[in-house]
Amino acid sequence: MKEIGELKRNGSVTEESPDKEHIEKMKLEEIDCFASVAVDALEEKKAVDVEVLKVTTKTTLADVFVVATGTSNTHIKTLADSVEEKLKGIHNLTPHYIEGLEARSWVLLDYGDLVVHLMLEEDRMFYNLESLWRLGTQHP
Repeated sequence: MKEIGELKRNGSVTEESPDKEHIEKMKLEEIDCFASVAVDALEEKKAVDVEVLKVTTKTTLADVFVVATGTSNTHIKTLADSVEEKLKGIHNLTPHYIEGLEARSWVLLDYGDLVVHLMLEEDRMFYNLESLWRLGTQHP
């Protein structure tokens, strides 16, 4: 999918264009689809308390965060591998950046507009990302 900036440069979309809103909506729907694949991968590998947070209006870092708990360092690694494998296999999507694989207590998979946080329970409780980013409308 072309980025809005690229479409603007090509003259296909202007700031005033009604298509800009449509393109943004399509982009968010695509990100929701990626998040759904990540959630499925996590649930298949028995992740605990999987939550999807839509953060578009809160930050420019991403549009969607997926947060899940793993039961051990090995489980965190398994969850990360599963998300990577599913998103690569279904959407040919690879993370731009991965953080925390060595320690495996909090692994972050950064896909740009989608960020997946995999944490041990004690780290998740301590950092409490959900209360920081919660918007009130959650992904089902």
